Amino acid sequence: MIELEGPLGKSDAVNHELVSLERELSTLRKNGKVDAFGLYLYGLVLKQKGSENLARTVLVESVNSYPWNWNAWTELQSLCKTVDILNSLNLNSHWMKDFFLASVYQELRMHNDSLSKYEYLLGTFSNSNYIQAQIAKAQYSLREFDQVEAIFEELLSNDPYRVEDMDMYSNVLYAKECFSALSYLAHRVFMTDKYRPESCCIVGNYYSLKGQHEKSVVYFRRALKLNKNFLLAWTLMGHEFVEMKNTPAAVDAYRRAVDIDPRDYHAWYGLGQAYEMMGMPFYVLNYFKKSVFLQPNDSRLWIAMAQCYETDQLRMLDEAIKCYRRAANCNDREAIALHNLAKLHSELGCPEEAAFYYKKDLERMESEEREGPKMVEALLYLAKYYRAQKSFEEAEIYCTRLLDYTGPERETAKCILRGMQSTQSNFSSMDVEHFPPS
Repeated sequence: MIELEGPLGKSDAVNHELVSLERELSTLRKNGKVDAFGLYLYGLVLKQKGSENLARTVLVESVNSYPWNWNAWTELQSLCKTVDILNSLNLNSHWMKDFFLASVYQELRMHNDSLSKYEYLLGTFSNSNYIQAQIAKAQYSLREFDQVEAIFEELLSNDPYRVEDMDMYSNVLYAKECFSALSYLAHRVFMTDKYRPESCCIVGNYYSLKGQHEKSVVYFRRALKLNKNFLLAWTLMGHEFVEMKNTPAAVDAYRRAVDIDPRDYHAWYGLGQAYEMMGMPFYVLNYFKKSVFLQPNDSRLWIAMAQCYETDQLRMLDEAIKCYRRAANCNDREAIALHNLAKLHSELGCPEEAAFYYKKDLERMESEEREGPKMVEALLYLAKYYRAQKSFEEAEIYCTRLLDYTGPERETAKCILRGMQSTQSNFSSMDVEHFPPS
């Protein structure tokens, strides 16, 4: 065995015994003289040699013969890169198969299917911390952060010295900006076992939330010294380099991440952000498209791609509109898509569409009890739109609401009202049937 390159570099191992191992295990399998563990070894050899189809067949034979070897299931999972491949496997019915399917569904970004399968398994293994953690992973992918936080709090109460998966919990606390909880978690895992890559990533997240990005990078590097294939550390280190405006280092970190797992949409998205900083929109689009292909239900990715289409270098506004529409249909929690759709249609001279999206955005802001400049902008546009459409009663409603605000919008609303009153002397008492429907 010869390992090439440094401890944090790409590593290739050359095993000169694979050919003889394959020959010997193939003969034993043909003669029926190999057990489930021999088949597992044979599958590993075939996978290492690139014979993926035969490797899948052999590993299926192994798990059907002895279903309790989780390593065999894990290797089989790594060879199931599409749903069609998964459905083609001839697996015996067994509860270990359910664990396997739940794990594969998660890997294939079928998060709802994975969640359903794990919840079914929880009915049998009600005290399993592993299943609870996997449910948390699925909900994390669905961005259900409150549920994820509750699960991890329960896990820590059941297993106070748990380090495994706690890096994901730290990501949730980071996203929610729970500084004190993240500080407590970092101290806790560091005292439990500071030589785990998960512990180093949690401490790195803690320093990142404090804005100490250089110190954060130190801990992500420590995680990679402990495990150079620890995907999260490469991705998070890339994020830190972006914050530090060190784009070459960020690109290198993200590329290492996608080398380890080409299905990690965070790393592809990070590459897009890095090239965006360098002003290279076509590269940006390429990487954003890869990320959105892997995670098509994440509104943030569609919004990022739409904003790239809007840049001065591209100005592909029709494509931007398509992306914002997808974002709006993907539960856009930041409420960016509807507002930007309204502005884009206004710029393109499509007042009806712009009014439609401003109205939808206004309804959303009202339901969420949000105030701010976006609400004022929507009210002002709708007031002007309905005045132009001669729908004076509708226009009056929006103008009246603008009178509650201070600033130039209030004066504009007064001007619109005076203009409508001069056009219709009995404006305030007119019958609604005199006007076309809005």
